Amino acid sequence: MREEMARREEAELRRSHQKPRSPEGWGLLLALWYLAFYKPIITEGHLRRKNIEFIFIRFSAWQYAGCDKLWAGLVTTLCDNIRHHFGALPLSVYHVMGTRPRFASGFSQKEWVLKTGTCLKLWGLLFILGAGLAILLVALLVPGVKDHHALKVVGSAVTSLSGSGLVLGAVSVLKNLLVSEKQKIERLTNSEKFTSQLGFMSKVRSEVAVLVDFLAFMEIFERRRLRVVLEITSLDICYPEKVAGVLNAMNTLLSDANTPFIFILAVDPSVIVPCLEQTGCMKGLADNGYLYLNRTVTLPFSIPEMGARSRLQCLEAAVQTREDLMYRIITSNVERRRAKCQHVPAAPTGREADAEAVRCIHEAFRCLHDGADPLARYLPTDGTHVRRIVNTIPITLRLLLHRAGTPGTPSPRAAAAWVVLADQWPCRLSWVLQCLEDAWQSHPAPDLGGRSLWSIFQENVGELSALRQPLHNVLSLDGDPELFQTFLACDFPFAARDARAFLGVTVNLDHSIRHKMGLLRGLDRLQKATAVSRSVQCPSTE
Repeated sequence: MREEMARREEAELRRSHQKPRSPEGWGLLLALWYLAFYKPIITEGHLRRKNIEFIFIRFSAWQYAGCDKLWAGLVTTLCDNIRHHFGALPLSVYHVMGTRPRFASGFSQKEWVLKTGTCLKLWGLLFILGAGLAILLVALLVPGVKDHHALKVVGSAVTSLSGSGLVLGAVSVLKNLLVSEKQKIERLTNSEKFTSQLGFMSKVRSEVAVLVDFLAFMEIFERRRLRVVLEITSLDICYPEKVAGVLNAMNTLLSDANTPFIFILAVDPSVIVPCLEQTGCMKGLADNGYLYLNRTVTLPFSIPEMGARSRLQCLEAAVQTREDLMYRIITSNVERRRAKCQHVPAAPTGREADAEAVRCIHEAFRCLHDGADPLARYLPTDGTHVRRIVNTIPITLRLLLHRAGTPGTPSPRAAAAWVVLADQWPCRLSWVLQCLEDAWQSHPAPDLGGRSLWSIFQENVGELSALRQPLHNVLSLDGDPELFQTFLACDFPFAARDARAFLGVTVNLDHSIRHKMGLLRGLDRLQKATAVSRSVQCPSTE
């Protein structure tokens, strides 16, 4: 959008040879002059302008999730950012003396028309003020007139009345300068009676309408189109009624035909739709949240799945946040160089272990970075999951190195693959581990450690399918089932002995899932055993 903005700016400058203006420096004085004494006109030439400026506003719904009215946070954020972008003084003067732009009559290209009424009033007040001051000075200074008390009263009254009009205007500007639109709306919402206050929403809309008119005024002054882009994020981690409130606020702000607002709603529909369906805003829409979103969003854009290059870029960005890894490997290299130059003994055992851990961590990340390695194909497309994997691999490898004395210590590549497996398919992996644990407890066999995890899953997948209803929410955490099969059956055929080695260091797998599965599996077997015993005790009669 910024590139498009710069391209249009250059094209418009070549077409019209008019540079855009900005309300800064001398431009601020010019803007205040136009605000006070001129009325803006929307001409045909202004409508032909293609240059545009985007005013970007970020709104994180989670920051306002604690307030009673989340939509009020959206409106106040909008008002506060516009005030900050243009400055408090132009907006305050517009509140008092500004005029809403009107369309030109005919094909006139005159964009500014003098406010004759305002000028006449101002000159009249100044003339009356001057006359009152002259009368007062004459009554006070001229000999022979000082004794006329009536002349002093007339001069004082005329001066006070004429000066009061100017003072009231200055006080109104100062009041709007000190009290922002954000503070006005917050004062309304903080009132204990605001929910029952008559015309509360009309007051909020009037404040927004002033902003819209001010933006239209600044469009003509700056000689370009203005669009306010609000990026709404973190809405899918708020309460359902607050989600509906923000969407209603969006519809309210977009209700007018020529509003200069563009909303970018970054949400997960699978989370937002159930939130909407739990609230009362679905009445009349057959309780269909998807239908509500279709009538709210005018340009749906579903982000496609990341390609291999994008996944690696996301992984690299997440790895760069681990400054501790970079620091440790640099310091270890420096110490090795010093030891070689000074011919001193090697570092203590603790530092050697730390250096070995850093080496293993970098080797694991190198496998993830390698596009030719099959492990890179299983990287998640969600940035949050990528960061979880990047943060978990160092912990897992350090825990494995503490148990380095045990035979069959897994390699860094296998540890990274196990972390990816636990992150992408927590339900299916927990089921395999629970079945493996039950098999070890019921009849421990020496050859059980050589069995592959995929064969164990295939053997017990029917029982998992029977428990899909109570495990519905847990199953929804898993990724693509076909990729799970390819992962365990072809690319990383982990065996039962590998699972036993990793089980004690698997920190990114919720073990309560496995415990729940063990309970459900035990209850299911108990019900089957009860049914079998009943059938044996009560044989069928012919």
